[in-house]
Amino acid sequence: MAKKNKQVSVIGSGFSGLSAASMLAKGGATVDLFEKNDQIGGRARQFQANGFTFDMGPSWYWMPDVIEKYFNKFNYTSSDFYDLKKLNPGFQIIFEDNQEVKIPANWDEMEELFESIEPGSAVKLNKFIKEAEFKYKVGVNDLVYQPGSSLTELMRPDLLSSLFKLQVFSSFSSHVRKFFKDPKLIALMEFPVLFLGAKPEKTPALYSLMNYSGLKTGTFYPMGGFGKVIDAMKQIAEEQGVNFHTSSNITKINVNNKTAHSIDIKDQQFNFDAIVGAADYNHIEQHLLDEAHRGYDSKYWEARTFAPSCLLFYLGVKEKLSNLEHHNLFFDEDLGEHAVEIYDTKVWPKKPLFYVSSPSVTDPSVAPEGKENVFVLMPIAPGLKDSEEVREKYFEILLKRLSKQVGKDVNPLIEFKRSYCIKDFEQDYNAYKGNAYGLANTLMQTANLKPKLKSKKVNNLFFAGQLTVPGPGVPPSLISGQVAANEAMNYLNRK
Repeated sequence: MAKKNKQVSVIGSGFSGLSAASMLAKGGATVDLFEKNDQIGGRARQFQANGFTFDMGPSWYWMPDVIEKYFNKFNYTSSDFYDLKKLNPGFQIIFEDNQEVKIPANWDEMEELFESIEPGSAVKLNKFIKEAEFKYKVGVNDLVYQPGSSLTELMRPDLLSSLFKLQVFSSFSSHVRKFFKDPKLIALMEFPVLFLGAKPEKTPALYSLMNYSGLKTGTFYPMGGFGKVIDAMKQIAEEQGVNFHTSSNITKINVNNKTAHSIDIKDQQFNFDAIVGAADYNHIEQHLLDEAHRGYDSKYWEARTFAPSCLLFYLGVKEKLSNLEHHNLFFDEDLGEHAVEIYDTKVWPKKPLFYVSSPSVTDPSVAPEGKENVFVLMPIAPGLKDSEEVREKYFEILLKRLSKQVGKDVNPLIEFKRSYCIKDFEQDYNAYKGNAYGLANTLMQTANLKPKLKSKKVNNLFFAGQLTVPGPGVPPSLISGQVAANEAMNYLNRK
């Protein structure tokens, strides 16, 4: 165990930063966490306006076992902090002509749904999910907790025997099409990787593990919103002795003899024995380190495939809306065309798909009585030119389609509206090209092919978050912080 006088700095207070900080403090280090914004939580911050409570980022609570496993390390469960509700339906997909496909929480009903869309598909669904469950158990319970430092992590006899079944080298898109033919079912299976990862044809079939979590385990919601998860993690970190510093924008990491010894904030300098960078990886390397200490140059980052950024709207609506579930995916335009615009041509989409979350359908606490809390998300390519004019153009497009779904013009009912896009991601999170979700889960960016969790040039600098292992999303970020903390503690224990 590291001695109490071992000082560790954690940069960033999102899921990865909070999990890293709490694990380091639990291991015996003295931990100071620095956050550039005035509140902690990173992309999972909340804000209040006009009686509404908005989650700013994450809204899908999948892989609940990963979050439980984190709480269990501190002798807690999620129920000690918030009420976790399983959604039924988990979500709905809205196709052309407002055809709705609602995803039930009950598995027998799921089989019936698939069978009603494509006769014979229920049997295939069970085979698909059985394979996905195996990937989930091996991938999420084992592989994702590896630091991704070497291919030898995959060379264990027990893993080698499973490598073929994990389908790391098969295409997600072709894998889905071996089981299903109907475009609706294909869209249902492909949406998690499209919205959070990469084009399905460039994503390893390994990631069907997400379908297992979303369809078989189910979709959940923490009553009060994702801010409750952040509050819980903050409480745990404080109980472990973590010191929080908000409104603390780090301007420099000082390195001598390949060892980081201090960080600069305004005109102050703080000394540390190790640093975990849980803010944007590119920003830390390119802006806080001198060039000689950077593991990757600008060409490297330019060549990476990023998951989407997004255009967001937070809306307070003064009456309840019909025909909306908690989660709503608008797939009433061509999925393939929008994917090309995100990942290949990297332009503003002509006919975008989008997502609407209405947590007030489930949770009356997030909106005044009789009103609706609406969160609208349109995935876009990172690095696009972002302006108020462009935001308004798409707001009108999306609102027209939302209005069609709910059966009335929503525009005159809006009493609060806030937009959020690439400029905001850059300003609030120093996000490279305004990325929202990190690096895409392509074959060439999986496991040890991601940017290294341990700095290549600085011995005591470690990284966590969505630009390193295991990847984008809430559960992977939570895991990333734990893995980075473990690597940092191993370093400190050797000193």
